[in-house]
Amino acid sequence: MEKKGYLLLADGRLYEGVLRGADKAAAGEAVFLTSVVGYMDTLTDPAYAGQIVVQTFPQIGNYGVVPVAADAAKPSLSGYVCRALCDTPSNFRCEGTLEQYLAENGIPCLTDVDTRAITRHLRDHGVMQAAILTEKPEDIQAAAAALCGVKADLAATSVKEIVPAEKEGAYKVVLWDLGAKADTLFQLESRGCAVTVVPANIKAEQILAMAPDGVVISGGAGNPADYESIANEIREVCLKRIPLFAIGLGHQLLAVSQGADTAKLPYGHRGGNQPIEDIKTGSCYITSQNHGYEVDKATLPDNASLRFVNRNDGSCEGIDYMDMPAFSVQFQPAMTGGLLQAGNLASKIGTHFLFDRFIALMGGNKECR
Repeated sequence: MEKKGYLLLADGRLYEGVLRGADKAAAGEAVFLTSVVGYMDTLTDPAYAGQIVVQTFPQIGNYGVVPVAADAAKPSLSGYVCRALCDTPSNFRCEGTLEQYLAENGIPCLTDVDTRAITRHLRDHGVMQAAILTEKPEDIQAAAAALCGVKADLAATSVKEIVPAEKEGAYKVVLWDLGAKADTLFQLESRGCAVTVVPANIKAEQILAMAPDGVVISGGAGNPADYESIANEIREVCLKRIPLFAIGLGHQLLAVSQGADTAKLPYGHRGGNQPIEDIKTGSCYITSQNHGYEVDKATLPDNASLRFVNRNDGSCEGIDYMDMPAFSVQFQPAMTGGLLQAGNLASKIGTHFLFDRFIALMGGNKECR
């Protein structure tokens, strides 16, 4: 028998549907995601910690659970909302249904709701606090007013202690794990890096004691304003002029460490179809993103040069630093099915070349754009 469930938004909007996955309530920030495929990546992306994700694509779960497509061992998001959840997946790599996976990992999923209406509401009014409920509130407005924010916990998405490099390589690299995707580690190791993964709360002196050839600061979840202590440690590493590449939340905190400010976007950038422009070359890339905050371009310090911008809203998507071997991007460097456009040329290519650029900063001979 189907069990009713509800999505309650902080402004009092209530959506009734069917509760599947874990039979429990959950709170978080309601956000929408425009990706058509890649739900395993979405579910296991640590940057979704503390959020209730609304999928705009109508049916989710068609190819079931595919562990090799995951970016982490388990989901980090608070809750999941979709129009329809597929009960009969078909894929040679399938290892179960998505509903079973969500239940096993304690993630409630609300289905049979008008996700188009929810998305339009969030686009008009901005992302907001929400809750998936197992019972309809007697006083909806009072329940909505009582919703409180859920802060992302980097300690929950980061490694708990230093993880020594598992592979040998020509370059000693520290991966500062704020919620790193599995692909980041893979891209570094495939380029000849011996990667030591360190927790979010590590001290700069510990990193410097490792004498790395370079440091990569990963993406992660939450408001960069909550992580002033991490920004302070990044500042200390920057003083030593070690080659540095920062992604997502790392990009924001590197900018903060140099004196820039961050601001909340109305509904963020989430999905695999975000267009960004390299203002140095004029090239446009279709990128994968998941963030709700931006680096305020107007507050960039003198040593920072804007490199990438979002073609939809003009927000900052990447920075080059003029006085140190460092650069950062807001999006996730990844191979995508999007088109690179430069003049009349168009070819399928992603943004993995940014890892080559990082190798070049460490003295490698790969292409540096």
